[in-house]
Amino acid sequence: MTGMPDSRRDLMTELEQLVSEGRNPTSMGIDLMSTTDILRTINSEDRTVPYAVEKVIPQIARAVDAIVAAFSRGGRLIYVGAGTSGRLGVLDASECPPTFGVTAEMVVGLIAGGPEALMRATEGAEDRAEDGAADLDALSVSHRDVVVGIAVSGRTPYVVGALRRAHQLGAVTVALSCNPASTIAGIADIAISPVVGPEVLTGSTRLKSGTAQKLVLNMLTTASMIRIGKSYQNLMVDLHASNEKLLARAVRIVMEVTGCTAQEAERVLGRTGNHVKLAILVAMTGMDVEAARAALSASGGFLRRAIEGAMT
Repeated sequence: MTGMPDSRRDLMTELEQLVSEGRNPTSMGIDLMSTTDILRTINSEDRTVPYAVEKVIPQIARAVDAIVAAFSRGGRLIYVGAGTSGRLGVLDASECPPTFGVTAEMVVGLIAGGPEALMRATEGAEDRAEDGAADLDALSVSHRDVVVGIAVSGRTPYVVGALRRAHQLGAVTVALSCNPASTIAGIADIAISPVVGPEVLTGSTRLKSGTAQKLVLNMLTTASMIRIGKSYQNLMVDLHASNEKLLARAVRIVMEVTGCTAQEAERVLGRTGNHVKLAILVAMTGMDVEAARAALSASGGFLRRAIEGAMT
């Protein structure tokens, strides 16, 4: 390695220590396998991911409780990542408004390189720690917020810079990596580190590691939204019915809860502006729309509480 810059040599040494960068003994001969055997090898490795996530549920629960507390004080959940990690964060954030009826500002996804990086790899952007800090400053991050840094290696400078800045600003910080001894795990308030082991293709962390990240992100937002009243039983009663599929789903949800016909569900949804919670409460209690709206507000948005209050 004569002539190699010291920084690159140090990085190579650092990568050698990462679990996610090791070579997987089950796939050493993958280039000689048939198509079916390649797929079976990938599938076999993928099956280990949920078990790795299961081991870190206590840490995920701590993060969910912190997110719920942030929402209660008017704060936000902010994801920060680069490459695949950043794209997964942006994806999870973008799915919250239609699924849970929240504003786009409540769950935010930041990716190194900006929106262009979602469609085109801009891998060099991840090396600028100052960009991570600047992107948080642009959002006016404060003590009310939770910032989740996502990086399989746990050493991505953009994410490290963002988490350090978030800590300075008083936000709760969460690290999501697949290497327990990583840099971000060491600087965050809560470290979530599912260890999925080496990838089928060495270093291709969009595979098992990316799957683990997606599972954890699903859990963070879904559990947090349930905790703040965005579901009734296991139904998405705060979905934003913005297209025909979601309108049909809204009708089905109202029918499922109240036992009414499709025509009755459409009628009550029309009266409530396609607000599923309101429609259910009106249909079940006979309240007028404004009384139901007030009851929901008094219950903190929890449909179950509003129904129970109206029935007593």
